[in-house]
Amino acid sequence: MDWEGKRIDLHTHTTISDGVLLPSELLRRATVLGYGAVAITDHADSSNLEEVLRALLRLAVEQGGDYPLVFLPGVELTHVAPPSIPRLAHRARELGAAVVVVHGETPAEPVAPGTNRAAVTCPNVDVLAHPGLISIEEARLAAENGVYLEITSRQGHCLGNGHVAALARATGAKIIVNTDTHRPSDMMSQNQIRTVAEGAGLSSEEITAALVTNPSELIVSACARLNETRVKIK
Repeated sequence: MDWEGKRIDLHTHTTISDGVLLPSELLRRATVLGYGAVAITDHADSSNLEEVLRALLRLAVEQGGDYPLVFLPGVELTHVAPPSIPRLAHRARELGAAVVVVHGETPAEPVAPGTNRAAVTCPNVDVLAHPGLISIEEARLAAENGVYLEITSRQGHCLGNGHVAALARATGAKIIVNTDTHRPSDMMSQNQIRTVAEGAGLSSEEITAALVTNPSELIVSACARLNETRVKIK
């Protein structure tokens, strides 16, 4: 499926956690807005990891062809203590998560210190969401380990965008731009999300990488994981 040049969002939430949209409604709205790919990454910890992924994988199997976009079921490990992140990320992969996001050390919430480092050193984590005042060493580890750093449009979480962009540039860490959608008004067109990237100080070339090249790379690997999971489910 061709998602190039279309809106890609790899961090969204539904009624499965604290969003207000059913997964089907989110996918329908994404279709109307011209999205080419979307990951639903509902909040999870050890209390609900299996339930979240079971629901989203069932949707992918039973309704995956209902919408003309790439749908990737995933999770956002949220306020999980750093020592538990590797175990839960690995478990999420075993359960079939196509995308594993970790809720980073945002300036807007009391996330445990050490969360960013645990995420960027974990081989089963794809995206460190809104990592706030991430250190240059952590950004370098993200680059080395292939963990994408997120620029976000979400209020409060976005306060660290400029810092994240600067450290990614200095270390070669790859950036993606997401909305962290919880409600319809959070969803953005390609032009709107481009403005967020510009506000973070990204150059034209960096914006293309963050909106097209980097998320496309992640989609390719995520789709491969999802296809393996579908075979197992069948």
